[in-house]
Amino acid sequence: MIVLFIASGNSSNGISPIVRAQGKSLQRVGVDVTYFPILGKGLKGYLKNVHPLERHIKKNKYDIIHAHYSLSALVASLAGCRPLVVSLMGSDIRLGFIFSYAVKISAFCLWDALIVKSADMLNHIGLKKSTIIPNGVDLAHFKPEDKKGAQGRLGWNRAKEHVLFAANPTIAVKNFELLENALVSMDNGDQMDCHVLGNIAHQDIPTHMNAADVVVLTSLREGSPNVVKEAMACNCPIVATDVGDVRWVVGDTPGCYVSSFDPADVADKLMQALMFAQLHGKTNGRDRIVSLGLDSETVARKIMDVYNEALEKSA
Repeated sequence: MIVLFIASGNSSNGISPIVRAQGKSLQRVGVDVTYFPILGKGLKGYLKNVHPLERHIKKNKYDIIHAHYSLSALVASLAGCRPLVVSLMGSDIRLGFIFSYAVKISAFCLWDALIVKSADMLNHIGLKKSTIIPNGVDLAHFKPEDKKGAQGRLGWNRAKEHVLFAANPTIAVKNFELLENALVSMDNGDQMDCHVLGNIAHQDIPTHMNAADVVVLTSLREGSPNVVKEAMACNCPIVATDVGDVRWVVGDTPGCYVSSFDPADVADKLMQALMFAQLHGKTNGRDRIVSLGLDSETVARKIMDVYNEALEKSA
């Protein structure tokens, strides 16, 4: 099967690591994946890619075209891509009534299959034909390591406790301010160092997670946050707000806590997670990821099932 991935190529890394990781997982199960990067920002910038994409698909033969995020799906739809599978990732379904309505019309009329990342997304978009498939985790890349060894490689002070904010703090929706307010309220704040996943290369994220005593995500909203699943695969203690599918992913895993948006509650959950780390070190979150079928190869095979259904529908 030959598949074309369409996604934004505007980041410093080009196609995002999340999309690349899904492509690699499909390649491991025998799918030939190539990429068409969307270059240009905003609606106007995206629309400039319609004619180049139209020319590209006329010159090349693909069994499936898979667009990631709604604006990429808009470009693919206007370029006449078929069979077209669309993955909505989370924030792209919360862009206002008009845009949400356009997504629903496009999904009904132009898209052969729609993938969303969580039940919360499915309920929000209200399209029953959607298939829920969270992004998978590469368990060969995200795996437990010795914490002291990881701290040594990063040069972190082993005498302190380390909190890792698992996002870029400059992105407003990631809500770094909530973690800051929680840390300020804690009596032992001077004994902790707070680190962030700002410009950390994707291949280096497992080291940072394994070096941390607790991984924290305080987002205002998410679809199916990869960092929580990745931290689970590394057996890290976690504190995360109740967004997307976080509560389902962590389940009742000891050492993993779901908080409200109250700084006092976040601080309380942080203290519990840090105490767990002191007593037990690692969680058994990796077992939870495996039991839920969230490893990348299992997820890849579910996506292949969607591809095959889309091919049958378009035949």
